[in-house]
Amino acid sequence: QVQLVESGGGLVQAGGSLRLSCTASERTFRTYAVGWFRQAPGKERDFVAAINWGGGSTDYVDSVKGRFTISRDDAKNTVWLQMSSLKPEDTAVYYCAAERRSYVSGSRRVADFGSWGQGTQVTVSS
Repeated sequence: QVQLVESGGGLVQAGGSLRLSCTASERTFRTYAVGWFRQAPGKERDFVAAINWGGGSTDYVDSVKGRFTISRDDAKNTVWLQMSSLKPEDTAVYYCAAERRSYVSGSRRVADFGSWGQGTQVTVSS
């Protein structure tokens, strides 16, 4: 497993943007598939986006397609989630997750990822 630290959350008005960062503790991070999940109060933790090792492929839940972009820089051991055109329904705690494998499109379950960060709060006001 790898230690993950998220940052970049905050309070933003609807229509605004935020960029979340997920930084890993190990240089082997380049061999990990990385995902972003979110959990709103009283709800389950849901998949948002994922990126394969090497950044060759990405996957998004339909509700964020065209608004969110996941990217990575393995030289910096960092994955970003750029969020634009934010909506109040995007409000949640956002978690970074990683698994040392090649990402298979559709592997969106919480159980598909073994390493998790502590989460960062994103609040979108209307």
